[in-house]
Amino acid sequence: MKGLRGFLDRIEPHFSEGGRFARLAPVYEMVDTIFYAPGTATTTAPHVRDSIDMKRSMFTVIVALMPALLFGVYNTGYQAAPDAGFALNMLAGVQALLPLLLVSYLVGGLWELLFAIVRKHEINEGFLVTGLLLPMTLPPDIPLWMVAAGISFAVVIGKEVTGGTGYNIFNPALVGRAFIFFAYPGEMSGDAVWFLGDSVTAATPLAVASAVQGADAAELVSSAGYSLLDMSLGLVPGPLAGTSAIAALLGALVLAFSGIGNWRIMAGGLAGMVFAALLCNAMAPFSQNSMLSLSPLHHLVMGGFAFGIVFMATDPVSASQTDRGRWIYGMLIGVLIVLIRVLNQAFVEGVMLAILLGNAFAPMIDYFVLRRNIARRKKAYARQ
Repeated sequence: MKGLRGFLDRIEPHFSEGGRFARLAPVYEMVDTIFYAPGTATTTAPHVRDSIDMKRSMFTVIVALMPALLFGVYNTGYQAAPDAGFALNMLAGVQALLPLLLVSYLVGGLWELLFAIVRKHEINEGFLVTGLLLPMTLPPDIPLWMVAAGISFAVVIGKEVTGGTGYNIFNPALVGRAFIFFAYPGEMSGDAVWFLGDSVTAATPLAVASAVQGADAAELVSSAGYSLLDMSLGLVPGPLAGTSAIAALLGALVLAFSGIGNWRIMAGGLAGMVFAALLCNAMAPFSQNSMLSLSPLHHLVMGGFAFGIVFMATDPVSASQTDRGRWIYGMLIGVLIVLIRVLNQAFVEGVMLAILLGNAFAPMIDYFVLRRNIARRKKAYARQ
């Protein structure tokens, strides 16, 4: 490592102000800080000194995503050829994932570099997560040019136009996914969006549950061969790495214990989902809507609920910032996911829209929480 340190020190003048490659200073800073801690520190208040910086926060999120990613790679190959064996399934999954990942990081990284050069600031580490999250939420067979368009929209419109990392109103990865969904719905929705190559086509469990009005959705899902165990493990058609509730739970433990993802948002989302699902169950006998009969357990393991509530809703920038606000924010998203799934038969996977709506309401939730706290303190002060 001493050799690398010496090499970086020797070339640093070329990237400093007045050097031949001064415009590429963000690239040098990115490489240098990947291997070494920055040599600068804040000297004036206000500031917080902590061992967890942006890079370590993003690295922790990536570690938390690994169980979902690795299982998604296996499931991608498993859905194409269930009898092929573990090794061949992993190989098929890697072949599907790598092109999406390379395009996402390459195209998104170029946009990050361009904005860093124009604005003369560092390349933000938040892109490491955005560039990974977007491919994980897409079908494995999606055309690569759509991935390029989606990650461009995520970085430019979802983040940079509002000021960059730390200033985004909405989760950038979800903004990119929403762009692909609404611009090219044929590739993202329908009864048979899953296929790897030309050999396998299957509807997702949520599409099966909403296919026949007046029927019991749980029985429809079971008849299609999707058991609760399979849906919990994630051995069902769906996004490349967003089907496993158990893998999401492992990621939730990493995020909650490290403090990177707030557990109140996850718990609030779960509580909101259970409340809304039970309310729908009570109305099921009076309606022909099959989705009303889905139990809270089905909502938990079907679609991208677990993945979204753990990795998307907990985005520390676009989520609520107060503890009470995080409970409200999480519950709002949980309720909206169920309502969108039940009421919108054309879009039964409501996670993306629910979290984006939650992002939109997060500042207002915090505003009213703070105003209520201020009013309570004023009353307590007046009584003294």
